[in-house]
Amino acid sequence: MTEKVIRITETVLRDAHQSLMATRMSTADMLPIIEKMNQAGYYALECWGGATYDAAIRFLKEDPWERLREIRKKAPDTKLQMLLRGQNLIGYRHYADDIVDKFVEKAVENGIDIFRIFDALNDPRNIQASLDAVKKYGAHAQLTICYTISDVHTVDYYRTLTKELTEMGADSICLKDMAGILTPKVARDLVRAIKEVSDLPLNIHTHSTSGIGQMTYLAAVEGGANIIDCAISPFAEGTSQPTTESLTLALEELGYDTGLHVEILEEIADYFKIIRNKYLDSGVLDPKMLFSEPKALIYQVPGGMLSNLNSQLKQANAIDKYDDVLQEVPRVWKDLGFPPLVTPMSQMIGTQAVFNVLSGKRYQMVPTEVKDYLHGKYGKSPVPVADDFRISIIGNDEVMTDRPANHLKPEFEQLKLELGDLAKTDEDVLTYALFPQVGKAYLQKKYGKKESLTEEEPIRIQARYHK
Repeated sequence: MTEKVIRITETVLRDAHQSLMATRMSTADMLPIIEKMNQAGYYALECWGGATYDAAIRFLKEDPWERLREIRKKAPDTKLQMLLRGQNLIGYRHYADDIVDKFVEKAVENGIDIFRIFDALNDPRNIQASLDAVKKYGAHAQLTICYTISDVHTVDYYRTLTKELTEMGADSICLKDMAGILTPKVARDLVRAIKEVSDLPLNIHTHSTSGIGQMTYLAAVEGGANIIDCAISPFAEGTSQPTTESLTLALEELGYDTGLHVEILEEIADYFKIIRNKYLDSGVLDPKMLFSEPKALIYQVPGGMLSNLNSQLKQANAIDKYDDVLQEVPRVWKDLGFPPLVTPMSQMIGTQAVFNVLSGKRYQMVPTEVKDYLHGKYGKSPVPVADDFRISIIGNDEVMTDRPANHLKPEFEQLKLELGDLAKTDEDVLTYALFPQVGKAYLQKKYGKKESLTEEEPIRIQARYHK
């Protein structure tokens, strides 16, 4: 009888705190437990990418590259994983191919083993440059399918996309359910369908936002999934991932080998209980985020998006509009052609929903990024946007139909010149390239300049798109 194996990636260092408290865990709170996490038997530690870079320089005044290097030192035996937004890298616009190449080179050099690469529109053209760079520098390319539900997002759609990603040269496939809306039955059916067209390892990612995450994982594992993403218990459930310890115990009882050491998981959990309580006491972690919200199955709002909307509305003194914004999100989502609610699309749609509710008139205020999306600068929408809606926002402007990055000239050397004496390393140049205003202010502070970080307008605090 063939041994049943399921591996677990731990998300507490990235997605768990991104989803629960807008990515505010500090490096200092991570490092004391990393050596113990290195001994636990995880498939990988997701510890970088996503919003971690932005939050580190914008709010925590930390060096994201130094965080990665320190984690690498303390976890020499465990793969380190990051979330990469394709041509957007870890920013909010498309960057030129030379920036993509340099970023991946430096990420590998500083410690990343696995790159989970996705595009917010599931447009394969937007992940090609990242894939090429990951292969060039000898790392693992996990190409990603962003899961959502619409008339076009059928089993056949996902099967066809899987075949395309496999043929592009993926090392593994991730089915990424950002909103926690992947139900157990669909998970089982989708995993089987994906396995029919690809023999690559399949990683399933979900959130407990709607309350069904653990059932979804069990169904996916029974369907043939190879890896699942979980969070250690103090930072699990709610808008985060299902619990590492619980899934480990349940799956091993069912005869699956997880490779994890439960007694070490207990020590890790004990440590993070103290860290969680610290953030609860300070108000950084809103207890609301620790609970499931079945409405997610209706509104299809990802965990990270929920915590960011909550944060935005608090700072705008409009928390009473939270439910109104949740109801507005699916309406904006439909208007924009059902793009998967993942960064940067989730921030764009969330911000537009907030604007629509707070202004009292839909689309009276439209962010530049939404206009760029309607111009085709982010790629092809899953469903064509209605012509009358597009015209109402951008008029009869020309719409881009080819790969957006084809229109971008090499940037790195020019940005290095712009940064001047602050460009002490290639990593510094990348910080400036990805976040020009905040990045430059961070570097000025880092190298002893007098200028300080500026506050962003509250409503845009989680949705900056630098041009």
